Amino acid sequence: MAKIVCVLYDDPVDGYPKSYARDDIPKITKYPDGQTTPTPSAIDFRPGALLGSVSGELGLRKFLEAAGHTLVVTSDKDGANSKLDQELHDAEIVISQPFWPAYMTAERIAKAPKLKMIVTAGIGSDHTDLQAAMDRNITVAEVTYCNSNSVAEHVVMQMLALVRNYIPSYNWVIKGGWNIADCVSRSYDIEGMHIGTVAAGRIGLRVLRLLKPYDVHLHYMDRHRLPEAVEKELNLTHHTSLESLTKVCDVVTLNCPLHPETEHMINDKSLKNFKRGAYLVNTARGKLCDRDAIVRALESGQLAGYAGDVWFPQPAPQDHPWRTMPHHGMTPHISGTSLSAQTRYAAGTREILECYFAGKPIRNEYLVVQGGKLAGVGAHSYSAGNATSGSEEAAKFKK
Repeated sequence: MAKIVCVLYDDPVDGYPKSYARDDIPKITKYPDGQTTPTPSAIDFRPGALLGSVSGELGLRKFLEAAGHTLVVTSDKDGANSKLDQELHDAEIVISQPFWPAYMTAERIAKAPKLKMIVTAGIGSDHTDLQAAMDRNITVAEVTYCNSNSVAEHVVMQMLALVRNYIPSYNWVIKGGWNIADCVSRSYDIEGMHIGTVAAGRIGLRVLRLLKPYDVHLHYMDRHRLPEAVEKELNLTHHTSLESLTKVCDVVTLNCPLHPETEHMINDKSLKNFKRGAYLVNTARGKLCDRDAIVRALESGQLAGYAGDVWFPQPAPQDHPWRTMPHHGMTPHISGTSLSAQTRYAAGTREILECYFAGKPIRNEYLVVQGGKLAGVGAHSYSAGNATSGSEEAAKFKK
C-alpha cells in the first residue's frame, strides 16, 4: 500500500468553517475548449467546501484509507526538519498546491527513494525540479484547466483595481475620510487602453475574451500563434517579442509558465521598454519577475502599478519588499483557489490517483513529466530544467 504526503495551507485563523457564505456553486462540466472537468468515480466532499486547507484534506482521506493507503497531511513544508522532509523517506506520492507549494528540489527527490509521482492540485508544476523528476522517472501531473478561468477573473479584477486606484480609495473609507481628490489623483479609465498578455494559453486567452467588452485594444505574445479566426474575433495584434508588446501597451499581464527560459524575463532591462506609467499584473509566477527590479520601477514611476498574487518563494517572507513597495495591489496566492476552483482541482487530484492506482493512463492533458521526459501539457508549455533554486527562502516565513 502507498503512502501519500499531502501539503496544504493552514486552516483559517478562526478555525475550519462550520458554514459558508453560499449554499452551493454553479455546476460546470466543460471548459471553453471542450475539455471536460474532472471525472473521478466519486467524491467525498461537498462542492464549495474549503478543501485546500489542512482540515479539508482535498477530500481524499476516506477514498485513500478505504483502499488501504496512508495519507499524511501537513502544512509544515519548509526547512530541513519540516514534516514534509520527515515523511519523504517512504513516500510514494507527494501532493501540493501552487498556493502553498512543496518545493520538490533535486535534494528532496533524492531523499525519497520510493517516490513515484508528484501531483499539483491545481496548475503549474514549476515548484518541482522537472529535470530531477525526469532523471528519476517520476511522473509529474497537474489538474490542467481546473482553475484557469478563476485566475483570469482575478487578473481582470486586479487590472481594474490598479487603473481605477481602488485600494487607496477603499482605505480612505476605512479611515473615515471622504478624500475624493486623493482617490482620483491616480485614477483612470481602462476604456481605450492597449492591453497585452504574455502568453495566450488557457488563462491568457480567457483574459482577452473577458476584456473585449471594455472597448480596449488587445495584444498578445505567444510562441504558439492563435488561429486566425480567434485573432479576427477579438481584433488581436500578435507580437513576436516582449519588447514589441511592452512598447505599445498601457497594461501588461503575465500568463506564461515558469521554466528556465522565462525566469526573470521582467528585469531592469526589459522594464525600460515599457511605456512610462504602465501597469503590470502577474498571476503566473513570481519568479518571472526580478523582485528588486519591480520595486525600483514602481519607485521611479516607470511602472504606475503592480499587482498579482504570486511571489517567490511562497509563502513570501515577512520582509519581502513587495509587501511594502508603493502602488501595489498584491494578495496572497489566491486567484486559483476560490472555493469553486477547489471543487474542480480536488476532484481532478482524485481522478489522477484513481488512474495511478488502477494502472490506467492519466489524462494526457494532466501530464507534465512521464517516462523520463516532458509529456502532455508539459511538452507544450515547459522546458527541461529546474526553476526551484532559492526556494529555501520560504523557511524565513516561519521565523
